[in-house]
Amino acid sequence: MIVENIVTNIEEMEMEELLKRHKEKVYLESSDLVKRIQRVTTDHGKEIGIRLKNPRDLVAGDVLFMDDKNMIIVDVLSDDVLVISPRSLKEMGAIAHQLGNRHLPAQFEEDDMLVQYDYLVEELLQELQIPFKREDRKVKQAFRHIGHSHD
Repeated sequence: MIVENIVTNIEEMEMEELLKRHKEKVYLESSDLVKRIQRVTTDHGKEIGIRLKNPRDLVAGDVLFMDDKNMIIVDVLSDDVLVISPRSLKEMGAIAHQLGNRHLPAQFEEDDMLVQYDYLVEELLQELQIPFKREDRKVKQAFRHIGHSHD
């Protein structure tokens, strides 16, 4: 089977529609969510080719296939992340500036900033005394580097 389009995302589905189908999952590293062409295997051993026509990243919960009885869903493996919890706007600005200078991609969940684990960032957070913790956590989307140069 070759998937060229995402059917929907489970967050957009009615609960009754979701519950009536058998679910297979494709577990991906968060870095694989940006790949438009790849070969994956479901947790039931079914091989699937993904060749997305639309230039879009995969997201946790994306439905690759669905019929009346079955569905194949994208799930994401946990990442080693730093969960940064600034106490003030000043702390948020300070760490955002530092991470931006390093071109380090971040994600936000509630009041927390998530970045992939890096011992240098960990040392910086300790130095700046900004609260953080290191966790294995599933992220919904890839940490995407944004191309930029200092011309």
